[in-house]
Amino acid sequence: MRVLVTGANGFVGRQVVAELALAGHTVIGGVRVGEGTLAAPEGVSWVPLELLEPASVAAAVGLRPDAVIHLAAQASGAEARRDPLSTWSANVLGTVALSSALERAGGQIPLVFASTGEVYGPGHAAPIPESAPVHPVSPYAASKAAAEIALLEARARWGLHVVLARCFAQAGPGQRDGFVVPAWTRRLLDAKASGIGTIAVGNLAPMREFVDVRDVARALVLLIDKGIPGEAYNVAAGRALRLAEVFEALRGEVGTSARAVPDPALFRAADIDYLVGDGRRLASLGWSPAFTLSRTLHDVVADLRDATSSP
Repeated sequence: MRVLVTGANGFVGRQVVAELALAGHTVIGGVRVGEGTLAAPEGVSWVPLELLEPASVAAAVGLRPDAVIHLAAQASGAEARRDPLSTWSANVLGTVALSSALERAGGQIPLVFASTGEVYGPGHAAPIPESAPVHPVSPYAASKAAAEIALLEARARWGLHVVLARCFAQAGPGQRDGFVVPAWTRRLLDAKASGIGTIAVGNLAPMREFVDVRDVARALVLLIDKGIPGEAYNVAAGRALRLAEVFEALRGEVGTSARAVPDPALFRAADIDYLVGDGRRLASLGWSPAFTLSRTLHDVVADLRDATSSP
């Protein structure tokens, strides 16, 4: 099977490409011009892809993939809050451009769209099922919810074979510092090296679950064949932890006595107190997480420790 992966050089994209290559699929890795690529495993080729340029999207779709996994997006909530306009352009207009190119290409090419569990918003106290109403409270989540609507409209209008993958918080080696787990890890490593006794953090009270990026990649690949068109699937396992517990686990993994000191200036105005997914629909397809949170955190710390010590 030939699979086009948009955002193939991103945090999740790299793992999806590796997962597909390991399974023997041919991978077309779509990357933005100038962003660079990694060494390609056998069966992987890189192609330039600018989602807001129709000719670029048409050229990638013209390579006749058998399926598409759409990951290219503004994925940082913090960056989305700083620049909502470019976030909406990338996440909504870019997604519409891709679905339009698939419509012009004809046929029923399966599209797996990487959305987010943040579309559910606040007000929950138990793992959230896919049937829960959508109520985004951030530019990032709102743009993903809007992209979902656009894709479902395309399905209703011309039959787009789309599966929505609502991914809950991800972690793993290779993630940028703008996300909470690597950001905390780097601060803890710095604290251990310098002897700093405290670290300023945001709100540690919310309940979250973190899914290993390698498990996320397996879920997205699985949904190509087993996902029901028009349906949403939570990429989640229902494992809830307070952020304070995640910080303490990281502190133990790093091996430092530095304490977390919540700083109100770092709190989000519209934080979500509970964001944990009910993953039974995905589990019914045969998916279950292979990585425990402790293994994920161990790998993150090892990855950043190696990066810090490299010349």
